[in-house]
Amino acid sequence: MSAQANTAPAGRCTLPCVLGVCLFAGLLLLGNRLLADPDTYWQIRIGQQILETGSLPRTDTFSFTMQGQKWISTQWLAQVLYAVAFTRAGWAGPVVLTAASIASAFAILAWFVRRRLEAAPTLVLLMAALAIASPHFLVRPHALAMPVMVAWFDGLIAAADRSKSPSYWLLPLIALWANLHGSFILGLALIGPIALDVVLKVDAPLRVRMLLRWFVFGLVALAASCLTPYGVEAILAARNILNLGAALPLIAEWRPSDFSRLGAFEICLLLGLGAVLFRGLTLPVMRIVLLLGLLHMALAHVRNVTVLALLLPIVIAAPLATRFGRADEKEKTELPCGMLAVAALVAMTAMASFVIAGNRYAPSSSLAPAVAALKERGVARVLNDYDFGGYLIWSGIPVAIDGRTELYGERFMVELDDAMTLKSPDALFNLLTSQQIDATLLRRLTPAAQLLDHVDGWRKVFADENAVAHVRDPSARHTAEPEIKPASN
Repeated sequence: MSAQANTAPAGRCTLPCVLGVCLFAGLLLLGNRLLADPDTYWQIRIGQQILETGSLPRTDTFSFTMQGQKWISTQWLAQVLYAVAFTRAGWAGPVVLTAASIASAFAILAWFVRRRLEAAPTLVLLMAALAIASPHFLVRPHALAMPVMVAWFDGLIAAADRSKSPSYWLLPLIALWANLHGSFILGLALIGPIALDVVLKVDAPLRVRMLLRWFVFGLVALAASCLTPYGVEAILAARNILNLGAALPLIAEWRPSDFSRLGAFEICLLLGLGAVLFRGLTLPVMRIVLLLGLLHMALAHVRNVTVLALLLPIVIAAPLATRFGRADEKEKTELPCGMLAVAALVAMTAMASFVIAGNRYAPSSSLAPAVAALKERGVARVLNDYDFGGYLIWSGIPVAIDGRTELYGERFMVELDDAMTLKSPDALFNLLTSQQIDATLLRRLTPAAQLLDHVDGWRKVFADENAVAHVRDPSARHTAEPEIKPASN
């Protein structure tokens, strides 16, 4: 094979490799920022439990409110990978793993877009995607699913761009995705509109045959997504989160996008809209459907902003190329893609080895003193704020609630919020009694925590600017009368 045949267009290989290495390095520099999510604790702890017991969870063992209730982990593989990384390298392990996964996702995205567009528009799309997605760069299973999601969508859209049916070599991706994160349901849902995009493009005599091919692929992909230890249960469990109804707005990542303050998402959205109006970009019907669907998801739930950032450039790359010109097919480089990829891998390995050797990462949790104060008193049933559940699980204390929202369900979460916020003060006292609560660990500004400062039978044992801990103490009395000030003249 000639040297020319082994050589790829310069930007198509250089840009993804350089972007991947630079993003990996940047994420390592911001390593502790990746550990800012309280759910990281219980994600790793569940992975450790899987490794310790050699079995996957089927019932809850971490809370006292749902103890023994049916629960499965649709992201078990990511949790195991994080647990292994933590065991081998401390907190640096999960940080390196997450940084590598995110960098890989954007490198794959850059590879796809650069094959269609010139360097300048490619960089604009990639920088916008980074700006929008960066707040969601966290040590959580969704980060490990990012490159799989991008590669899967790349494969489907690439087939659509060629007016072909997708390759069955994509099926291992959906099987892997189903074991990493429950968002694989989105991967299955995307098959339909992309199939219609192809069907509408091909000649009428070929449409039935093309639709049949995509339909068969969809069925096989559905079967492949069941290749998890839980089988079809994984699909049903992944759907449960969407059935939380009134409880969804109580969870920050499931709230609608907030435009009350100008942010990267709004800026990119407005600039994109302005560019479309100025340059007159048109899209095929089903690409418009895909764009609007991804945008609706991002507006409806904050967590889907990252999905929009990663997938929207893939949707519009080919139409942009048709409107503004394709990448230069004649551009060459002296280095084959393989050499560039190896160089990037060597650079990332060297950086990973350096940070693992230093191991200077650690979550910035301030709950350790409060938890220590509760452990000293031997408490067993702690009423905790939602975000404190992860650290309590990490510390070996059963929780009232944590980030496994599909376990607790809509009714429990709404009732708990009513109690915590004192929307119904009776709900708080009923909860304390029915759940036999012997201690609380709440945010300092949570109304329930402030009320307990004045309730007989409860004694404050710890307080700082973030958290307050109370324990049940029958001897505790709060007899101070509020001061009555005379009216000023």
